[in-house]
Amino acid sequence: MITSRIVGLGRVLTLSAFAVLAIPLPAQAQDAGDAAVGPPAIDLSGNVAVVSDYRFRGVSLSAGDPALQGGIKASHASGFYAGAWASNLDAGAAYGDVELDLYAGWSGPLREGLNADIGVLYYAYPDGAPGGNVDYWEPYAALSTTLGPVEARLGAAWAPKQDELGGRSNLYLSTDLAAGIPATPLTLKAHLGYTDGPLAPAFLAGTADRTGLDWSLGATSVLHGIEFGLAYVGTEGQAVNGLTDDTIVGSIGFSF
Repeated sequence: MITSRIVGLGRVLTLSAFAVLAIPLPAQAQDAGDAAVGPPAIDLSGNVAVVSDYRFRGVSLSAGDPALQGGIKASHASGFYAGAWASNLDAGAAYGDVELDLYAGWSGPLREGLNADIGVLYYAYPDGAPGGNVDYWEPYAALSTTLGPVEARLGAAWAPKQDELGGRSNLYLSTDLAAGIPATPLTLKAHLGYTDGPLAPAFLAGTADRTGLDWSLGATSVLHGIEFGLAYVGTEGQAVNGLTDDTIVGSIGFSF
C-alpha cells in the first residue's frame, strides 16, 4: 500500500514538473555580440522532503504516518509565480492517496522592509473515489517583515462557500516567526493559526466546534545542502490519535 502511494506521488510530481516547465518562457536576446546578457526572467526551483507525519494546520493528513512531499515553482522577475506541490496522504477513500496543490500569485515589496504575497491555491485529489470530488480552492494573502533578528509573517487564507466544504466557507489566520541563532546553523520557528470553518481541528475530530487553534514550535538546520527539521505540533480541542493529537514531527529534505 505504501509503495503504491509513493509510486502514485512520483507520477503526480513528474506530471507537475512537466506542466510547470511547459509555461512559455520569454524570448532571450540572441545577439551573440551582446556581452551584457542579464539573468533569465524565469527562475525554476524545487524541493523534495520526507516528513514523519503530514500535518496540515495541525491536523494529520497521513494518519500519523510518514509522507513523501515535493514541488516545483516558476518565478518571474516581475514577482509573479506559479507552481505545484504534492504529498501522499491517508485521509479517507474520497481523497485517495495523493494530494496535488496548484498555485499562482505575486510576491514583492510594498515598501522598504515590508513584503506582500497574494495568490490562489487549488487543492486537488486526483485519485480520490469516483463521484467523491473533494477538490477546493482558496485565495491567500500575507505580509512579512523583519523585526530585529526575527522574521515575521502574518497570513490569511479564505476558501469561499463550496460544496466540497459542505457548502460553507473557511477562514484561516496565521502568524509565523523565525530567528536564526548566531554562529550556528539553527533557525528557531514558531507558528500559531486560527481556523473558522469546516477545516477546524475540533470539527474534523468529530465535535460540532468549527473554530480552533493550531500551533507549532521547532527548529531547522541546513547541513551540506540538506535541511533537517524538528517541531512540536499541537491543536486546541479534542485530541484524536493520529489526527489531532499533539506530536513531534521530523523532516529531512533539500531544495534545488
